[in-house]
Amino acid sequence: MRILVTGSAGHLGEALMRVLRGSDNETLGLDIKSSAFTDRVGSITERPVVRACMQGVEAVLHTATLHKPHIATHTRQEFVDTNISGTLNLLEEAAAAGVRRFVFTSTTSVFGRALIPAEGEPARWITEDVAPQPRNIYGVTKLAAEQLCELIHRRSGLPCLILRTSRFFPEEDDDRAAREAYRDDNLKVNEFLNRRADIADVVSAHLLAMEKAPAIAFGLYIISATSPFAPSDLQELRTDAPSVVKRHVPDYERLYAQRGWAMAQSIGRVYVNERARAGLHWHPTYDFGYIIEQLGKSEDYRSPLARAVGSKGYHAGRFSEGPYPTD
Repeated sequence: MRILVTGSAGHLGEALMRVLRGSDNETLGLDIKSSAFTDRVGSITERPVVRACMQGVEAVLHTATLHKPHIATHTRQEFVDTNISGTLNLLEEAAAAGVRRFVFTSTTSVFGRALIPAEGEPARWITEDVAPQPRNIYGVTKLAAEQLCELIHRRSGLPCLILRTSRFFPEEDDDRAAREAYRDDNLKVNEFLNRRADIADVVSAHLLAMEKAPAIAFGLYIISATSPFAPSDLQELRTDAPSVVKRHVPDYERLYAQRGWAMAQSIGRVYVNERARAGLHWHPTYDFGYIIEQLGKSEDYRSPLARAVGSKGYHAGRFSEGPYPTD
């Protein structure tokens, strides 16, 4: 099968290319940046480039995007051009070329304000049924791109699955308070409880979505590590998260103490991946329990793929506010 991967020089695009190049598939990596995984340098905003890349393609894995960190360096119009118009170019050219598998990488950032509980409320249980309330241009444009996916599917029959991925980047957090409160590895491991995934699991979800797209036709899925929590934990998560975590994963406390790590006192939302596990038959490996096991054996909790892709950064330099400002 000939597969077009957009954003092939990015975190996820490279990870997909690494895995697909080891399979029997033929891959074409498209990106505005040259890299070892980019076969065609060009932009998804240029319709002729997209049309040329679509020749003979049976599946599209669309990961190219302007991300939240680019808010510091790109205009709103550039976000619209890349995330909305670029996605439309791909969808229409894929439909015209008879592509039968289109997977769009979206983000849990589309939920925006819906992720934040009011004072005294329990943590939010975030499923695909929660109505998005984007709070920046990144979320707005990704949600609009999702809606284009549904529109083109309905109009042309293009099988299209949308994956709302949670955090999988290895870069520093943009939240200064979080950076000051926790060591970077401590913070990332905490996030596997409710809002992070390993890139290997994100890749496996994309490949399953590509496989199942013709049969499913259209679908929307949250892609995040499986949380140990249940709805009955949500109230206590807001006020005493360490006790809830200890109840579900008792070994964490000892291993955190050995490293001088701290658990978040309050957790405000939990991403729920149940629909993806059921509908895609997805079996993510890298959850909080697995990571605690690896820490107990003094082994690296990251997947080999995450280590191979590594950190890319989003900008050439740093900002006085931290790795990147976002507001």
